[in-house]
This record gives sequence, C-alpha cells and structure tokens, in this order.
Amino acid sequence: MQMYNPPHPGEVIWELCLEPLALSVTQTAELLDVPEKTLSELLNGHLGISPEMAIRLGLAFDTTPESWLWMQMQYDLWQVQQQTPTKPFKVQRIQARVE
Repeated sequence: MQMYNPPHPGEVIWELCLEPLALSVTQTAELLDVPEKTLSELLNGHLGISPEMAIRLGLAFDTTPESWLWMQMQYDLWQVQQQTPTKPFKVQRIQARVE
C-alpha cells in the first residue's frame, strides 16, 4: 500500500539520522565519503537517493539499502501520480492474443 504524501528521503535522513545524532551536514558528508554539496542537495529534496547512496546510507546507519530505495520510489511515485490527473498518459491497454 502506498503512503499518503510520503516525505522526501532527505527529510527522513535529516530528522531521523542527523538531528538525533547531532551531526552536521559536513560531518555526515565526510562519514559517507560524498561531497557536502551532494548531501546538502539530497537533504533539501533536490536530489534523489541513488543505489550507491542507498548502500552508503545503509552502511552508515545500519539499515538496508532497499529501505532507502523503497522510500525514494514511494516519494517519486506519489509525485508523478499527483501530476497525472491534469496530464493523463495516452496509454492503451495491451491484451494477450489467444490463438
């Protein structure tokens, strides 16, 4: 079941990982071995979580990469679904042929 208006994963990282541990963006970027700008863009919702970043987050916070990718997918899917009522896809149903 899809979550209603899921938060961007960057928001989750900020609120559940960085804030409770009193980590700065600079410290966290160093610990993840990523550029500070990359982490900042992720935390601010301007970047999504890539498979590589999911692995880094999983290792750093003792979580699974899949959990981070699932969160990103739920966010992305929600965003697209909110746009489609005004711009519906012109898709036709494909039916199997019985021969």
